[in-house]
Amino acid sequence: MKIREVMTREVIGISPERTLKDAAELMKALNVGSLPVLEHGRLSGVVTDRDLVVRGLAEGLDPFQTPVRAVMSAGAFTCHLDDDVVQAAEQMRELQVRRLLVVDGRGHLVGIVALGDLALDVEDETLAGRTLEAISEPTGNVQ
Repeated sequence: MKIREVMTREVIGISPERTLKDAAELMKALNVGSLPVLEHGRLSGVVTDRDLVVRGLAEGLDPFQTPVRAVMSAGAFTCHLDDDVVQAAEQMRELQVRRLLVVDGRGHLVGIVALGDLALDVEDETLAGRTLEAISEPTGNVQ
């Protein structure tokens, strides 16, 4: 089964020029903890609620003036429309992440696939459980 068959297509992103407050408000409205950062339709990174707090507020940055670009993580964990869901699950296990952004051949964001998508839509009933187990394992580098 391919990623295009299980992914969520409606993904809302934010411009790197928008403010930290804008990002927080959008996260609240969408009830999410991360947003893809899009520049001219192309994925340029991700900003999380943790980024807003740890890299923004804790550093004393003004949330009304500071652009998302200042706290976002450049790049993102991605997969492609025609990737196999088993490959995507393996990638999630290796990276210890619960979701991958889906991009097309030009780097444009076209969707997101989450661990829950694997649990609901994939024929292999144990795939999501195995993936979650691996994601939840401590990495050993936490201090």
